[in-house]
Amino acid sequence: MASRSISLWKSIDWVAIIIYLLLITCGWFSVCGASYDYGNPDFLDFSTRAGKQLVWIVCSFGIGFVLLMLEDKLFDMFSYFIYIGMLLLLLVTIFIAPDVKGSRSWLQLGPVSLQPAEFAKFATALALAKYMNSYSFSINKLRHFVGLLAIIMVPMILIIMQRETGSALVYLAFFLVLYREGMSGTVLFLGLCAVLYFIIGIRFSELFIAETPTPLGEFVVLCLILLFTASMLWVYQRKWLLVRNILGVSVLTLGLSFLVSEYVYEFNLVWILWALCIGAACYLFYLYLSQRFLSYALIGLFTITSIGFLYSCDYVFNKVLEPHQQIRIKVVLGMEEDLSGAGYNVNQSKIAIGSGGLTGKGFLNGTQTKLKYVPEQDTDFIFCTVGEEQGFVGASIVLLLFLILILRLIALSERQHGTFGRVYGYSVVSIFLFHLFINIGMVLGLTPVIGIPLPFFSYGGSSLWGFSILLFIFLRIDAGRSRR
Repeated sequence: MASRSISLWKSIDWVAIIIYLLLITCGWFSVCGASYDYGNPDFLDFSTRAGKQLVWIVCSFGIGFVLLMLEDKLFDMFSYFIYIGMLLLLLVTIFIAPDVKGSRSWLQLGPVSLQPAEFAKFATALALAKYMNSYSFSINKLRHFVGLLAIIMVPMILIIMQRETGSALVYLAFFLVLYREGMSGTVLFLGLCAVLYFIIGIRFSELFIAETPTPLGEFVVLCLILLFTASMLWVYQRKWLLVRNILGVSVLTLGLSFLVSEYVYEFNLVWILWALCIGAACYLFYLYLSQRFLSYALIGLFTITSIGFLYSCDYVFNKVLEPHQQIRIKVVLGMEEDLSGAGYNVNQSKIAIGSGGLTGKGFLNGTQTKLKYVPEQDTDFIFCTVGEEQGFVGASIVLLLFLILILRLIALSERQHGTFGRVYGYSVVSIFLFHLFINIGMVLGLTPVIGIPLPFFSYGGSSLWGFSILLFIFLRIDAGRSRR
């Protein structure tokens, strides 16, 4: 038993643990700075946020130690049980959780509030790793790919039902794992197209080309659909003649239509683009029926569904998204400037970061954060505290630590001997990357405010414990890799 313990401690990746300790220490000091009130400098007072965060940090150390002491095989053995248990907890939360700012995602356990969505991440990662490690699994088989989608989408749907859209979007990070494990790049391309259609369609929906009745957003997206259709035809069939036919006819028809609209009779050019897209799709289906190449039918289906997606964006934006979510997206896209409303947080955050300069104002010397100009400055917007107090240098050091941790986790994932450890490792990497990219983007005004925490920095026990569990499970799996 003693030799096993010695071997375990030698096998643990101490580089990742040291970086974790550095990040969590920096995070605590950031919480101290963000929650500090003049006249109450006692950070060890457990009634303050700094004191509570310290308790959660100590608990995280305990959770990490317990996870390292467990047999690594247990995570593989009980993956599905943990996943199902978390799904049931997410389902129950919808009905019993109190309404907090329009969300029903927090469970009240005495003096402690927990958010099950934060813990469902590691459960989903374990289930995904278990499923992809199963005998005869192939990501290129339709039934296996559908199974992967189900594992990812079910917790997403349950979290959306809790009205926590931001937390649900984190689960899209798992698609990066699937891509690493052999998923076709076409899926990521389709996702990119969807984002592009949505942004352009919404951003330019109220603008028109010159003084014509042609909406700029629809016009650009429909042109992109034709271009992407031709590009996919070239990638999958390498037949320049077919590409030339689609692009040539489209350019010629659109050019003539523009001249007619400009000098003869003014009309909406979107009608012509509809006809061109539908015509291209019909042409591809004809090629499929005559030559029996499935790729023709799939590209044609892409064209039709792209049109459908474009015109569903308006419904989703206006009917599905909450009013505050609509305003946040409009602010990010530059459609509105609401410095006193939805854009207030971001504007004050940028002011705080800018005021920090190169080296910052020093610990507890920030004015924007001390005077509480930045809402949620110790949770979702805690990075602005780092920027104001530590400046560009301090913020860069924090980002460098995150980069080193992510690169280290990628290296650990690549050295796994089995699929289970590798998939779980990349799941951890993907979740960390998503949180880091979106959270920093929120603070800088580059992404919509969707309310997700910065790992190891943001105030809160649920997020801190969730990230710690994610990391330490992987470190324990990595420590036992030599026996698998």
